Amino acid sequence: MAESTVPVGYSYPPETVLDWSEPLVAGRIVLDERIAARGAWSAVVRAGDVLTLVDVGGNQSGDCLIYSAADTAEHYSVPDTLHWQGNAYVRTGTVLRSQFGNPLMTVVGNEVERQDTIGGACSKESNTLRYGHHTAFEHGCRENFLAEGIRHGLGAGDIVSNLNWFMNVPVEQDGSLGIVDGMSAPGRRVALRADQDVLVLISNCPQMNNPCNDFNPTPLRAVVTRTTE
Repeated sequence: MAESTVPVGYSYPPETVLDWSEPLVAGRIVLDERIAARGAWSAVVRAGDVLTLVDVGGNQSGDCLIYSAADTAEHYSVPDTLHWQGNAYVRTGTVLRSQFGNPLMTVVGNEVERQDTIGGACSKESNTLRYGHHTAFEHGCRENFLAEGIRHGLGAGDIVSNLNWFMNVPVEQDGSLGIVDGMSAPGRRVALRADQDVLVLISNCPQMNNPCNDFNPTPLRAVVTRTTE
């Protein structure tokens, strides 16, 4: 097994290029927050509002879960989303659906060639399986989701398959998946319009054992704009 590349107490170096950018969809800003490198974030986004997620440092995976704010038992569903659109990738126009087929959010802007929803989320368990038991001290996205989700009454049984904004997971000709160097860059954005009131959870992925974060976890910016009053 490969040895961990994660320095204890890692933070991105000061010479890292950061671009905080601006909302991808114009409107009145009702929320504007920074998501720390390796940290977690959540917010309720009202129907009609648009969440812009900014890849501040470039190639930073933002793992994402979405729930109906009215009933968090209704959640984002990878198979329903892909089945309805007939494509493995998430792009502008993709409707992010629940396990009941209901629209939760729609991608209304995207500055990366394709977004991933197949690669899943890292965890302490998967890290030790893939990279060795010496990585057991590293928290993963599942731990971020659990820590943030408990603030909204969510538990382990509510953590489902997720989206990976800005992560490059190509589907190869033989059907296998890769986690390879990213296609994003500092300041690139994705914008999601809420189709109903939704709870959004983001894990700013702390992974350092593969290139999903360019081996340099950096912040994200979350901005919610209101286009109608």
